[in-house]
Amino acid sequence: LGAEEGATLYHGFKKKITKEEFSERIKNNTLLEVLNKVPVKKGDVFFIESGTVHAIGAGIMICEIQQNSNTTYRIYDYGRLGKDGKPRELHVDKAADVTKLCPPSIPDSSKREVEKFDNASRSKLTSCDLFTMYELSVDGEYSSVCDEQSFVSLLCLEGSAEIECDGKKLMMKKGESIFIPANKGKFTINGNVKILETRL
Repeated sequence: LGAEEGATLYHGFKKKITKEEFSERIKNNTLLEVLNKVPVKKGDVFFIESGTVHAIGAGIMICEIQQNSNTTYRIYDYGRLGKDGKPRELHVDKAADVTKLCPPSIPDSSKREVEKFDNASRSKLTSCDLFTMYELSVDGEYSSVCDEQSFVSLLCLEGSAEIECDGKKLMMKKGESIFIPANKGKFTINGNVKILETRL
């Protein structure tokens, strides 16, 4: 959603490493030397597969769409301390068993599918078996359907619009989101707006 000049994130490894090297580098604080450091800018999209080491650097505002999961393994904590003044727990052994110890596959974002509608266009940002995410640009009035197959999550990236669904109207502006439950039927977006749309 936004990034300061020079902002970066870590996404997987620069090269393939062994489980032993992974554990050793965590112990001797050299893990960052083999992580894939990626410069980021506003509008970038990264699909980070399960099991991929990742960390978000300073100066970045993100929207993270993910499978509902309560499992996160912390392997490095930059020397930070918890509220009790002690280092937070690391999960090195568990992480070593499930981490992909190789460079990530990064799709070519220049080959996005784009659909054209009256007063709108929609490009697919990423898709997997758990969700599909689109960037939707609307200038005027645009209608779509929320069927029984999925909810529709709308996050306003730029501009503002009125959303009408099931007899209700709501305004949304940059930074706000609206969740339309599955099977609500037709909804209408009226305004000049760029939206992140997520469906199952």
